[in-house]
Amino acid sequence: MDTPMRFDAAEALSALLGAHLSHEANTFRSSATNEIRNGVSMQRLAQLLALASRHARAGVPLALTPDELRRLDAGIPGWSPVRWSVLETLRIALLLASPDREGDVFPAAFEHCFRFADHGESCALYRALPLLPRGERFVWRAREGCRSNMRSLFEAVALDSPYPAQHFDDVAWRQLVIKAVFIDAPLWRIDGLDRRLSPELARMALDLADERRSAGRAVSPQTWLCLGPYAGERGLRALQKELAEGDDQGKRGALLAIARAGALTAERHWLRTAFNTHTPFIEQARQDGFTQRTFRFLSPLQEDRS
Repeated sequence: MDTPMRFDAAEALSALLGAHLSHEANTFRSSATNEIRNGVSMQRLAQLLALASRHARAGVPLALTPDELRRLDAGIPGWSPVRWSVLETLRIALLLASPDREGDVFPAAFEHCFRFADHGESCALYRALPLLPRGERFVWRAREGCRSNMRSLFEAVALDSPYPAQHFDDVAWRQLVIKAVFIDAPLWRIDGLDRRLSPELARMALDLADERRSAGRAVSPQTWLCLGPYAGERGLRALQKELAEGDDQGKRGALLAIARAGALTAERHWLRTAFNTHTPFIEQARQDGFTQRTFRFLSPLQEDRS
């Protein structure tokens, strides 16, 4: 039997960039990659990441083709670069050119890159986390990103990446998820959420819902994504209230949560009207298996439905 080939993120991103960069930018990429592979100081590595902005404009999306996306998705489960920019991808490819990524010196070099990084460089570094070997070495840095009051930095760590689910302990994981609920970051893009649901996470989500209601504020529909099979009677009471008082999006979120709790087919009088009103939506969600990705249908919580 043939041994499956190991996915090489550095090689994959470099090959990808060849088709997305200008000739001048590819010349810089090739030269900088060779320089890094031959060994550079921490200062020079950080400098080259900064210089990348002279060769790729910030904010230009990578705009992957379906074939490109399939090849990358197959490499690392749970990782998706679909929302990366060309500049971020260039910087990450250069970082991955470091010859000693698995060595003991690399974490210091990685941390040094943050020292003088601007916002865009920091986002790229955080997005690189799932591609770095021995990822447990960077948990402190990842948690720093999650503590940031800049939403973009938080999302660079938390979304479209298997890193938090793989490396965060239970406390850090729950903090990440509840913060995402609080700032309305799209939970359905937090890889591993369904696998790491827990009674404590459900309790925290319900506490947050109670706090918002006490303050006279609406509950974000994706709050209910945190319940899963741990909704319990308290959760079902909260969902019943949402079905009675929430807007259409809130009611749809509550119905999805009831389905995820295994109670959608229960004979509950308070469920029938909402269920009958939103039957087409529920049938669409049923085809999705009521997984976390089902919540992508609850616009405007997400910027797209890819």
